[in-house]
Amino acid sequence: MGSNMWGRRAAAVGTRLILSLLLLVSTLNACAETGQKGLPLQELTIQKADGSTVSVLAEIASTEEQRATGLMHRKHLDEGKGMLFVFTADQIMAFWMKNTLIPLSIAYIASDGSIREIHNMQAQSLDTVNSSRSCRYALEVPQGWFERTGINVGDVLKYP
Repeated sequence: MGSNMWGRRAAAVGTRLILSLLLLVSTLNACAETGQKGLPLQELTIQKADGSTVSVLAEIASTEEQRATGLMHRKHLDEGKGMLFVFTADQIMAFWMKNTLIPLSIAYIASDGSIREIHNMQAQSLDTVNSSRSCRYALEVPQGWFERTGINVGDVLKYP
């Protein structure tokens, strides 16, 4: 009778351990898919030509490492979310989609916040998408989001 009790206790501990491991793996997978990398999140506002505004919740990639990783390996990016790439000086920009699993749209943005160009980019493409003029920021969002929200070249990103 004593050994049977210990057997049940060991089975219960084993079950709890397995459930804890499954929960941990599930949480890690969710973090990887939603892109929770510890990047700061900021709600950004874009003012359209008609005076109306649109918000996007963006991860802010401001270091070389953060910008190099970008949205790589993500399986999903929710509507209304994106990543703002912040550079320290204006420059001609070149982005590609190596290891990026979802199609994106990118806006190249001047230091005054005005959107200069919008391009669509295909998942995992090695083709570079260059800005035609020097810019300070790039905003990546799910492909077609700019069109769906009526954001166009000339609209202005409000960013500190």
